[in-house]
Formats: sequence, C-alpha cells, structure tokens
Amino acid sequence: MVTIYTDGASSGNPGPGGFGTVLLYKQHRKELSGGFRHTTNNRMELLAVICGLEALNRPGLEVTVYSDSKYVVDAVEKGWLRSWLQKGFKNKKNEDLWRRFWQVYQKHKVRFRWVKGHDGNKENERCDELAVKSYQTSDLPPDEGYEQNQG
Repeated sequence: MVTIYTDGASSGNPGPGGFGTVLLYKQHRKELSGGFRHTTNNRMELLAVICGLEALNRPGLEVTVYSDSKYVVDAVEKGWLRSWLQKGFKNKKNEDLWRRFWQVYQKHKVRFRWVKGHDGNKENERCDELAVKSYQTSDLPPDEGYEQNQG
C-alpha cells in the first residue's frame, strides 16, 4: 500500500502557486514540489495528486491519497469526473489536468481520503510547507495549461 499526501497553495487566486506531495511506502519516503508564476489553488491541489501518482514505478498499486481539497476528493469520489469526461468537460475548468489525472489514475487502485487542512496532520502540514516554499522562489515557470486558457 502506497500512501500519498498532497497539498496545493497559491498567493492570490490566481497568482503564484505551488504544490507539495509526500509519498510513503514501507520505509521509503519521497517529497515532490513545484511552483508556477500564475495559477490557481485548485490546479495546484490537483497537480499535487497527479505528480504523486506519476511518481509510482509500476501499475496496479493500491494507493491511498490524503488531500485537504474537497475539489479533488469530491470530483473523484462522487463521480463528477466521470460525468465531466462523458460530457467533454463542457464549461469545466482545468480540463488539461483532469485528463492527465485520468490517465495515471486508471493505472492504479486509488482511494481518496479527505483531511482537514491546517489541522495538525503532520504530512499534510509538510505538503503545505513544500507548496508554499515552491512558489516563493524567483524565476517561476508558467503554468502553460492555465495561461493558455485565459483571455
């Protein structure tokens, strides 16, 4: 069983943003993070999950994802994503990331667990630290999926 903790953060919405991901498997631990110059919190929450799943080396793993994002957890657990896919994402945001998520999600047996953010969960707090630190650096790259779909 692989455990993935995720969080996204932004300074403004939209604004600079970042994601943080912690993967745990037996005695192994891996931390991932990244930041962008102009994005949204929802995109960073979703990207944190995607990067965690993409970091897995083999298909078919049992994975539990802990996220404080109702947007991500509910979209998957309540079946909204399947409906969005069937309807071609008509009038839905973040289509590029949801399609990327869907590709990697189908490779594993993934369960989502919502955790309350900023409530003392050690790994969720670490993900938040990673996310915030990642967008507080200079020379942030563009979130091309976001910037291309604006304006």
